[in-house]
Amino acid sequence: MSTTITVNGNAVALPSDPRVSLLDFLREHLHLCGTKKGCDQGACGACTVLLDGEQRILSCLALAVQYGGRAITSVEGLATDGQLHALQQSFIEHDGFQCGYCTPGQICSALGMEAELRRGVPSYVTEDIGAETVAFSEDEVRERMSGNLCRCGAYNGIVAAVTEHHVQLHGRAATGEAS
Repeated sequence: MSTTITVNGNAVALPSDPRVSLLDFLREHLHLCGTKKGCDQGACGACTVLLDGEQRILSCLALAVQYGGRAITSVEGLATDGQLHALQQSFIEHDGFQCGYCTPGQICSALGMEAELRRGVPSYVTEDIGAETVAFSEDEVRERMSGNLCRCGAYNGIVAAVTEHHVQLHGRAATGEAS
């Protein structure tokens, strides 16, 4: 079993106490406070981080030691050379946040959602679950992001930000309905 975990590109020692949640490890041990503690029950998504750059996980429900030898990316790890990640910039441009509390989890979740789409993972609204690819749509965004709550109600800005980011990457406009 590995005794280190890579967080935002840096290898760090795992906590000696195996009961420490990944969320508490990030916030209290590594002082990375971008990931938020909302409900501490996996219901709000404020603590969403990325595992191995693609899989979104709720860090409040995970133990840090579970991810020994793996890579965790929090919102702090998304910027490069002092430049915001394109999705972070899109959130700003589309007012995809109001108080900003949920924003780090929303952004990490959206990046994980995009990875799911690339892998062809269907959602509840995917019309053909047997298809090898899943078409991007605003309905897919809404469904896949439904586990991330925004208490301020910035959902329209969030969907617009995620859609713009997708269009920037893939050059295709999204539709309002799943295709």
